[in-house]
Amino acid sequence: MADYRLYCFGESGNAYKVALMLELCRLSWQPVFVDFFNGETRTPGYRATVNEMGEAPVLEHEGRRLTQSGVILDYLAEVTRKFGPKSDDERREIWRWILFDNHKFTASLATLRYLIQFARTGETPVTEFLRARAVGALKLADQHLAERPFIIGKRATIADLSMAGYLFYGEELTVPLEDHVNLMKWLDRIQSLPGWKHPYDLMPRARA
Repeated sequence: MADYRLYCFGESGNAYKVALMLELCRLSWQPVFVDFFNGETRTPGYRATVNEMGEAPVLEHEGRRLTQSGVILDYLAEVTRKFGPKSDDERREIWRWILFDNHKFTASLATLRYLIQFARTGETPVTEFLRARAVGALKLADQHLAERPFIIGKRATIADLSMAGYLFYGEELTVPLEDHVNLMKWLDRIQSLPGWKHPYDLMPRARA
């Protein structure tokens, strides 16, 4: 029996952040498919028994049930002693970038992808706003990575896994990543980590 159970679906970059961490750390884990597109996370049963916030991912381990990808990554880093901080300054820097990711990076990229790729809204003032915001966040990350191989320095941490969560979906993002040379080299470095897999190879897809 797997030590970890991850409620997830393949299209979720937030779930991928956690699935990739589990895989890179070579942990024994089992994906539990969440039928997001058919409304499972909005059902009273899901909210009562899995996550009151009505979201995925959710990680179960040793009687704990953890939600929010940043919190889960922090927990796994503590348990495995991998990809975590080695000092208080590193801890603060990691959380600085995880919060940036949640508020500006993933928030823009993921919502834009959902509207264009899945909701099929076409271009609207909302998608134009999100795309401009996403491009601005990508430029900032690209500039930051010009001076270091990974987000906080010479080694990969959960800040990198959080920031990269949606970027391996490529063309689905509807934002060209190729314009950002340093960012692309950073993604290559993450992809070279032993155990890396594409999100669709790690989690069951809702729309296969």
